[in-house]
Amino acid sequence: MRGYSPIYLQTCWRHAMDCLPRKIFTMLEALRLGLIDQRKTIHTPGSSSPSPEHAMTTYEHYLRESAVSRKTIDVFLDENEPTWAKYDGEVGYTLGRYMPRDGIDGSSTISTSQDNGQRSSRLYAEQRCRINTYGNSFTQCHQVSDGETWQEYLAAHLGEPIRNFGMGGFGVYQAYRRMRRVETSPLGAKYAILYIWGDDHCRSVMRCRHAATHRWWNDENGRMFHGNFWSNVEMDLVSGSFTERDSLLPTPESLYKMCDAEFMVEALSDDLMVMLYAMERSDVEGDVAALKALAECLGVEGIDESDPDARRASVSALMRAYGFAASRYVVNEVGAFLREYDKQLMISLLCPTATDQVLRGHKRYDREFVDYLRAAGYLVFDMNEVHREDFKAFNLSVDEYRKRYWIGHYSPAGNHFFACSIKGMIADWLDPKPVTYRSDERIQDFEGYLPDVATGGGEPGVGVPAPHRCG
Repeated sequence: MRGYSPIYLQTCWRHAMDCLPRKIFTMLEALRLGLIDQRKTIHTPGSSSPSPEHAMTTYEHYLRESAVSRKTIDVFLDENEPTWAKYDGEVGYTLGRYMPRDGIDGSSTISTSQDNGQRSSRLYAEQRCRINTYGNSFTQCHQVSDGETWQEYLAAHLGEPIRNFGMGGFGVYQAYRRMRRVETSPLGAKYAILYIWGDDHCRSVMRCRHAATHRWWNDENGRMFHGNFWSNVEMDLVSGSFTERDSLLPTPESLYKMCDAEFMVEALSDDLMVMLYAMERSDVEGDVAALKALAECLGVEGIDESDPDARRASVSALMRAYGFAASRYVVNEVGAFLREYDKQLMISLLCPTATDQVLRGHKRYDREFVDYLRAAGYLVFDMNEVHREDFKAFNLSVDEYRKRYWIGHYSPAGNHFFACSIKGMIADWLDPKPVTYRSDERIQDFEGYLPDVATGGGEPGVGVPAPHRCG
C-alpha cells in the first residue's frame, strides 16, 4: 500500500479490529504472527473447513513477549528526543511533541503539547477558560494537527478557549485521574467534558495496556511508545467491589522493569482484563477459575469452553461486562468529584462499533450503558446518534459514508462535524452563554480578542507557547 505510512496503516488496523468479527480477527492475527501455516488454512469449495494446527499460547508466554527493549525505554524517557508521548508517573504518559505521518493524503500531523500538559492551542488562549476536555485519542484528536482539533474549531465558533487534556490510549479511569489533577490546580475550569470511546471501558481496568497491544503496535523504537503501567481500577475478587490502584512503576527509573520478562509475568499474571483481551484477540489460554470468580462478582456468565465459538463469544461478553461495570463506577466517581468542587459535567459518547451498528439499523452493543447514564441524570451528548441522522441525508453505503469523516480517527472534516454537532448543547450549557450567543452584548473594541502579535508587538501571550521545533 504505497503512499501510506506504517503509523497510518497500524492506526487503521487498530480501528478495524473493533468492527471485525473476532473469529476473523483471530485468524488474521494468527496468520500474521506465523502461528498458522497459511497453506493449510486455504480450502476449496466442497472441502472440509480448515482446523488451525497449533496449540493456544499460554498467558505466561504472551506476557513474556510483551517485555520492552531497553533502547525503546531510553528513547521514550529522553526529553531531547521527539516522541509522541512523554512519561507520567500517575497516568502513564501524556502528549509529547512529534510529527507522525498519519494524516490525510499521507501527510504528517503536527502533534504538540504545551508545558502545562494540554495539547497546544492558540485560539483565544489569553481568555479565561471555562471548558476542559478529557478522554482518549478522539479527545486528543489523533491524526490531525494542533489547529484541526474539534476543540479549536469549537473555540473559533464560541469565541473562547477550550483546553484539550485528551490522550491516545487512555481509558475512562485514566482520563478521570488526569481530571482530578488538573481540576484541583490553577488550570481547573467550571465545565468538564468527559469523552468516552468504545474501548475505553476495558482500558480503565488494565494495569498496562502495552501488554494487550504489543503484538501489533509499532512503537517506532520508542518514538510512538505508550501504554506503559498506569493507575487503574479493577475488581477485588474477595470483596466484590472495585478498587483503585496507583501505577506499579511510578518513576522513570522504575519503568526499566518493563524490560524484564519475569517482571511482566509477575506484575500482570492476575490482570484479568489483559488476560481477556489476549484470549479474545490472540487465542491465548486463560485462568478459567479466576474468570469465573470475576463473572460471579459481576453477576454474569463465565467462560463457556464447549467449543471455540462459544469460548470466544463468552470471553467478549465477560470483557464488555467488566468494562461497562468499571465505567459505571468511574463515571459516578467523576460526578461526585466535580460536584464537590462545584463544577459541571458533560459526557460525550462515540464508538466505531456502535456507530456502525446504528447506521445499519442494528441494536448497539452499549445500549444498556447509555441508558444507565441517562437514567442517572448525566448530561449526555451521543455522537453515534448524530451520525445515524446525518447518514439519512446521503445515498451512500456505510463504508462510503465513513470515508467522509474517518481516516482511522476523525479527519479534520470529522472533527469539524463533531464541533458543529455539539456546539448547540454547549452554548445552552454555559452560563453565561458564549459571547457569540449573547443577544444583549456585542464586543465593541475587541480588547483581549486580538493578541499582541496580531497588532505587531509583544511576545507571545500568556498561555500561548512560543514556536518550537518538533521531529
